[in-house]
Amino acid sequence: MDFLSYFALAILIFVVLTLAYGMIAIHDIPYHMALKRNHPHADAIHAAGWISLFTLHAIWPFLWIWATAYHPQGGYAGKPREKTDQADAEGSDATSRVAALEKKIAALEATASKSGRRETE
Repeated sequence: MDFLSYFALAILIFVVLTLAYGMIAIHDIPYHMALKRNHPHADAIHAAGWISLFTLHAIWPFLWIWATAYHPQGGYAGKPREKTDQADAEGSDATSRVAALEKKIAALEATASKSGRRETE
Protein backbone atom coordinates (compact mmCIF):
# COMPACT_ATOMS: atom_id res chain seq x y z
CA MET A 1 0.00 0.00 0.00
CA ASP A 2 1.17 3.47 -0.73
CA PHE A 3 1.12 6.60 1.43
CA LEU A 4 -2.30 7.81 0.23
CA SER A 5 -3.93 4.54 1.26
CA TYR A 6 -2.51 4.82 4.79
CA PHE A 7 -3.53 8.47 4.94
CA ALA A 8 -7.10 7.64 3.84
CA LEU A 9 -7.26 4.85 6.43
CA ALA A 10 -6.08 7.24 9.15
CA ILE A 11 -8.70 9.81 8.15
CA LEU A 12 -11.40 7.11 8.13
CA ILE A 13 -10.44 5.93 11.61
CA PHE A 14 -10.33 9.53 12.88
CA VAL A 15 -13.81 10.26 11.49
CA VAL A 16 -15.31 7.09 12.96
CA LEU A 17 -13.79 7.80 16.39
CA THR A 18 -14.91 11.44 16.28
CA LEU A 19 -18.49 10.44 15.40
CA ALA A 20 -18.54 7.82 18.17
CA TYR A 21 -17.26 10.35 20.71
CA GLY A 22 -19.75 12.93 19.43
CA MET A 23 -22.68 10.57 19.93
CA ILE A 24 -21.52 9.77 23.45
CA ALA A 25 -21.00 13.45 24.27
CA ILE A 26 -24.41 14.44 22.89
CA HIS A 27 -26.26 11.91 25.01
CA ASP A 28 -25.02 13.65 28.17
CA ILE A 29 -26.42 17.10 27.36
CA PRO A 30 -29.82 16.55 29.09
CA TYR A 31 -28.04 15.10 32.12
CA HIS A 32 -25.81 18.15 32.49
CA MET A 33 -28.84 20.40 32.10
CA ALA A 34 -30.61 18.43 34.83
CA LEU A 35 -27.61 18.75 37.15
CA LYS A 36 -27.47 22.50 36.58
CA ARG A 37 -31.16 22.81 37.46
CA ASN A 38 -30.89 20.48 40.52
CA HIS A 39 -33.40 18.16 38.87
CA PRO A 40 -34.70 15.47 41.26
CA HIS A 41 -34.51 12.84 38.47
CA ALA A 42 -31.04 13.66 37.16
CA ASP A 43 -29.81 10.10 37.64
CA ALA A 44 -32.78 8.69 35.74
CA ILE A 45 -32.15 11.15 32.91
CA HIS A 46 -28.51 10.05 32.82
CA ALA A 47 -29.46 6.36 32.66
CA ALA A 48 -32.05 7.05 29.96
CA GLY A 49 -29.38 8.94 28.02
CA TRP A 50 -27.22 5.83 27.95
CA ILE A 51 -30.21 3.78 26.87
CA SER A 52 -30.83 6.28 24.09
CA LEU A 53 -27.41 5.38 22.66
CA PHE A 54 -28.75 1.90 21.92
CA THR A 55 -31.92 3.31 20.36
CA LEU A 56 -29.86 5.66 18.15
CA HIS A 57 -31.00 8.65 20.23
CA ALA A 58 -34.70 8.06 19.47
CA ILE A 59 -35.72 9.01 23.03
CA TRP A 60 -33.16 11.79 23.37
CA PRO A 61 -35.57 14.67 22.52
CA PHE A 62 -37.88 13.49 25.30
CA LEU A 63 -34.97 13.53 27.73
CA TRP A 64 -34.22 17.10 26.70
CA ILE A 65 -37.84 18.08 27.39
CA TRP A 66 -37.79 16.22 30.71
CA ALA A 67 -34.61 17.99 31.80
CA THR A 68 -35.83 21.46 30.78
CA ALA A 69 -39.35 21.06 32.20
CA TYR A 70 -38.04 21.34 35.77
CA HIS A 71 -37.19 24.72 37.26
CA PRO A 72 -35.18 24.92 40.52
CA GLN A 73 -37.57 27.29 42.31
CA GLY A 74 -40.88 26.43 40.67
CA GLY A 75 -40.53 22.69 40.11
CA TYR A 76 -42.43 21.37 37.12
CA ALA A 77 -44.81 24.34 37.25
CA GLY A 78 -42.15 26.59 35.77
CA LYS A 79 -40.78 29.83 37.06
CA PRO A 80 -42.46 30.99 40.28
CA ARG A 81 -44.68 34.04 40.13
CA GLU A 82 -43.48 37.07 41.99
CA LYS A 83 -45.70 37.91 44.93
CA THR A 84 -47.23 41.34 44.68
CA ASP A 85 -49.80 43.30 46.62
CA GLN A 86 -52.18 42.97 43.69
CA ALA A 87 -52.02 39.18 43.79
CA ASP A 88 -52.81 39.22 47.53
CA ALA A 89 -55.75 41.55 46.92
CA GLU A 90 -57.07 39.24 44.19
CA GLY A 91 -56.74 36.27 46.50
CA SER A 92 -58.74 37.94 49.30
CA ASP A 93 -61.33 39.13 46.75
CA ALA A 94 -61.75 35.57 45.53
CA THR A 95 -62.18 34.36 49.12
CA SER A 96 -64.93 36.90 49.79
CA ARG A 97 -66.66 35.99 46.52
CA VAL A 98 -66.61 32.30 47.43
CA ALA A 99 -68.09 33.08 50.86
CA ALA A 100 -70.86 35.16 49.26
CA LEU A 101 -71.67 32.36 46.80
CA GLU A 102 -71.82 29.82 49.63
CA LYS A 103 -74.35 32.02 51.45
CA LYS A 104 -76.48 32.28 48.29
CA ILE A 105 -76.39 28.49 47.84
CA ALA A 106 -77.43 27.95 51.45
CA ALA A 107 -80.33 30.41 51.03
CA LEU A 108 -81.47 28.73 47.81
CA GLU A 109 -81.32 25.29 49.43
CA ALA A 110 -83.36 26.56 52.38
CA THR A 111 -86.07 27.99 50.09
CA ALA A 112 -86.09 24.83 47.98
CA SER A 113 -86.54 22.62 51.03
CA LYS A 114 -89.41 24.84 52.31
CA SER A 115 -91.20 24.75 48.97
CA GLY A 116 -90.72 20.97 48.82
CA ARG A 117 -92.43 20.57 52.20
CA ARG A 118 -95.41 22.70 51.13
CA GLU A 119 -96.06 20.57 48.03
CA THR A 120 -96.09 17.33 50.00
CA GLU A 121 -98.56 18.66 52.60
